[in-house]
Amino acid sequence: MTQKNNLGVAATPRELEAALRESEQRLRWLASIVESSDDAIVSKNLDGVITSWNISAERIFGYSASEAIGQPITLVIPQDRRSEEREILTRLRRGERIDHFETVRQRKNGSLIVVSLTVSPVKDANGKVVGASKIARDITEQKKNQELIVTLAREAEHRSKNLLANAMATVNLSQSSSPEGLKEIIAGRIQALANVCSLFAATRWIGAEISAIATQELAPYFDEKRTFIDGPQTLLAPDAAQAVAVTLHELATNAAKYGALSKPDGQVRLEWSHAVDDGLRLRWTETGGPVAHKPTRKGLGSRIIEQMIVQQKGEVRFDWRKDGLACEIIVPM
Repeated sequence: MTQKNNLGVAATPRELEAALRESEQRLRWLASIVESSDDAIVSKNLDGVITSWNISAERIFGYSASEAIGQPITLVIPQDRRSEEREILTRLRRGERIDHFETVRQRKNGSLIVVSLTVSPVKDANGKVVGASKIARDITEQKKNQELIVTLAREAEHRSKNLLANAMATVNLSQSSSPEGLKEIIAGRIQALANVCSLFAATRWIGAEISAIATQELAPYFDEKRTFIDGPQTLLAPDAAQAVAVTLHELATNAAKYGALSKPDGQVRLEWSHAVDDGLRLRWTETGGPVAHKPTRKGLGSRIIEQMIVQQKGEVRFDWRKDGLACEIIVPM
C-alpha cells in the first residue's frame, strides 16, 4: 500500500525515511522518559500479565524486570487487595481511566508500601483496549509524615491543656499580702513550668532529664560549696517532669527565704535514685539553716507540691528537723 503525505500525494522514499526516523526518535524519547521516571511504570495485558517493568519498578518493588515480566500483576498485590485488581481489569475493558487512588502493595521482601496509582487503558491501532499502563508512586514516607503530624498535633494539644491546667492551679493556689508579692510568686512558678518546657524541645516532648531540671531550678542559688545534686541519669515523662520542676522551684524558693540557703553556711543536697517499684525517689535535705518547725497549718508551697505530686499518683513526706527541712518525694515512672 502506497503511503501518502498530508497533501494526499504519494510520499517519496526520502519522506518515508524522514518519517521513520522521526517515529523512532519519538519512541526513544518515550522510552527514555519511562526509564528515567522516579515512578514505577508498568504495563500489563487484559489478563493481568506484566509486559513491561521500568527501573523504578525494580527499585520500588524489589523485583528485576526479568523476574516480573510474564508474571501476573498480583505478584505485588497483597492477598487482601486482590479484589482491586479484578475491578481495575473490568473498568479497563470498558476503556476507563483510573485516576490517582491510594492503596497498598507488597515488595519482594514481603514488606508493605503505600502507593498512589494511576491506571490508563492501552489501545491498538483500531482503538481496541489491549492492555493497561500503571504508574505507581511510593508515598509510604509521605503517609508516615502525615500521620506523625497528626500525632504531634494531638500531643501538642494534650500538653498545652496540661500546661495550662498546671498554670491555672498555680495561680489559684498562690496568695500574698501584696499585689507585687503575688505577682512575683506566680511569675516564679510559671517560669518553672516554662523552664522545663524548654527542655522538652530537645527530646521532641518525650520528656526531660532530671539533672537538667534540677540544674535549672537551683541555678539562681547555685554554689558548689552549698548546693549538691547527685543521682543516675533519668528521663522523666512530660507530666512528671513538670511536677518535679514546680516542686524543686518551691523547695529552692523556700530554702532561700526561710531555710538553709537563707544562712551563709547553709547547704542543700538533692539526691535521687530508682525505687524498687520502678518509681523515682527524690530526697531534698537542708542543713546548716534555721530549725525547721512543723507548721501549724499547711503552707501554700507545701500544698502546691502535694497537689503536683499527687496528680502523678506520687507521695510526699516532709520531715521538720532541728538542722533543717528534709523532703522525700516518690514519683511513678
